[in-house]
Amino acid sequence: MPRSNRPRRAGSAKTGSGKGAAPGKSKAPGAKHGPAPELDLERARSGFARRESAPDGEWMVRSITASRAEKTYICPGCSTAVLPGIAHLVVWSEDHLFGAAAGLAERRHWHTNCWTSRSYRYR
Repeated sequence: MPRSNRPRRAGSAKTGSGKGAAPGKSKAPGAKHGPAPELDLERARSGFARRESAPDGEWMVRSITASRAEKTYICPGCSTAVLPGIAHLVVWSEDHLFGAAAGLAERRHWHTNCWTSRSYRYR
């Protein structure tokens, strides 16, 4: 039988949350630990690093939201401060000469615009 894509009513017998259910609690077979904590979408979106390929190497880039930016850093692109409360990027080399751990240890905080507009010219 094909499944129905229509939403079910809140008091439906199939959902297990009839009139006798406690608020916030579910009587579903897999719900043993109570209600799930609220998901912080801003933290979930900014927590993962992405890989970027450029003529100057392979880079791992992690975005930091304004609410998570707590310290002052110097941007290597423009040599000015990345102030607390400013959204920015944390960048490290994935193909570092001494390995990935050394690349991670040498990570730098960039303004988003400085990172996207950096030049690849070799001096």
